[in-house]
Order: sequence, then C-alpha cells, then structure tokens
Amino acid sequence: MGDRDNEQALAHRRLSHALREQIAAGRFRGGRQLPTELELAEHYGLSRQTVRRAFYDLVADGLVYRVPGRGTFVSELGSRRLRRLGAIEELTNLPAGTTTEIVAPLRRRADIEAASRLRLDNDFVSTIAYVRRYAGIVFAMTTAHLPDLHAQHLCGSAGTEPGAIGAHTIIGLLEPHLASPVVELVQSITVAPASEETAHHLDCPVGHPLLRADRVYLDSDSRAVELAVSYYLPEHYTYRNTIGRS
Repeated sequence: MGDRDNEQALAHRRLSHALREQIAAGRFRGGRQLPTELELAEHYGLSRQTVRRAFYDLVADGLVYRVPGRGTFVSELGSRRLRRLGAIEELTNLPAGTTTEIVAPLRRRADIEAASRLRLDNDFVSTIAYVRRYAGIVFAMTTAHLPDLHAQHLCGSAGTEPGAIGAHTIIGLLEPHLASPVVELVQSITVAPASEETAHHLDCPVGHPLLRADRVYLDSDSRAVELAVSYYLPEHYTYRNTIGRS
C-alpha cells in the first residue's frame, strides 16, 4: 500500500471516529439527518470517496442506515448504543482541566499476565506509564499495556517520552489510528496497597490503600486494544456510577 493509500485509510478512520463521537453525544437523535457526503467532504477537507468509506464503516457496524434520496440516519441499534458509547468516551478522554505526565516511556517487554489479558499469542507487550493531575495535584497513576500492532503508532512520538505533558489518555491517542473503533470496555474495580513505585509517583506512603481500576478496551471486532491498570488516591478521587432501567 502506497503513502497516498495509507493517508486515505487514516483519514477515513478519523472521520469514522469523529462521527461515532457525535452519535455518542446524541447529536443526531430524534431522526435528525447526518451531514451529507458533500458537507462532510467540505468541512473536513476530504474527498467524497473517503467520506463514503467512513459511512460504509458506520453502516457495517449497524449504527446508521442510508435512505436513497433522503440521507443517512442513526439506526435503532445506534440509538440503543448511544449511552454505552458515551460512557466509553468518558473513560477514553480526560475531564477538562486534567493533564497527564509520562513517568515511564513506551518500551517492549515480556509480561505474561498482561499478554494473556490482551489475548496475545506471545508474551510480549509494549508498556507506558503516566500520572494524572488536576489543579496541580497528582491523583492517579496508570500503566497501559498495548499489543505491538498498536504500540507502533506511538513509537517515536514526543508525547510518549518521560516528562511529556499531555491532555489525552493513551487509548485516546491511539484510537484515531485503529482500523476498528473501541466499542466496549471491561472494567473491574478493587482496593490495593500502594507499591514502592506507585507510592513514589502518587506521593503517598507505601501500603497506602488505593482504588485500583483495571480496564480492557475492545474494538468492534472484539479484539483487545489496551489493558490499562490505574491506581487512584481515594482522598483526591471519587468513583460514581449511575445505573438505571432501560
């Protein structure tokens, strides 16, 4: 595949991701029509062929349907998935005012447990760690484990070097490069004591009780994209979840 083909493939994936975010945010509820191919092409500076490929992705995933002569609309399946996708967006993006700082650079290593949870055929993963701050206060540390296939998109990026400050999670940086979008998240939450490394970065005593959240992100083909293990200081972080009947 040539450079031009690679650029077009990346462009249509980014547009597909952007449209999924808008669907998740409820922008097209109530039978509101999605923008036309021409409108999207002009807005994003893309060819109509690239826009058409992005629409094909959404149709294939059952999120939208197309009516000849009328336009493109969110399907019933897409409507049912709005809250689910919206909740995932909240976990793949950082809240306003929150920043990240890389404390351990991206490196490839053998990690049998992480590789197993990512459903890999070998024992090697690429790992990166960062802390999160809000109003200048560190409240969490996350270690992200990635399959080599996806880690290659972040290799050489200045944003993955030690000390780099950012406003995105690793999965947030990675998703625009994925062939299939993240549509599911498996999460487990427990309590764990702070290890020496975690205590150092969170500025707390070794053994201090922390909230631990393990999250495995899955794409639309049910493939594991990232395993993120986060430790939160309970005095600076509250986890709240609202559960309702459909």
